[in-house]
Amino acid sequence: MSARIYQRAKNAMQSGKAWTDDWVFEYEPVGGAQHDPLTGWSGSADTNRQLKLRFDSLESATAYAERM
Repeated sequence: MSARIYQRAKNAMQSGKAWTDDWVFEYEPVGGAQHDPLTGWSGSADTNRQLKLRFDSLESATAYAERM
């Protein structure tokens, strides 16, 4: 299972630098979304898609990725 670690870019509409110093860890999506014909919603059985963790440093994010 692959994951990505990145640092958020500042939004063009944003003058401050909130949440841009943190490193974000998230898993790569495994499968595509499935369409439900009854409700019209899209869903997935991949629960790792919902996980997004923030770390203070790149080293702690890579240490977590290597443990998992």
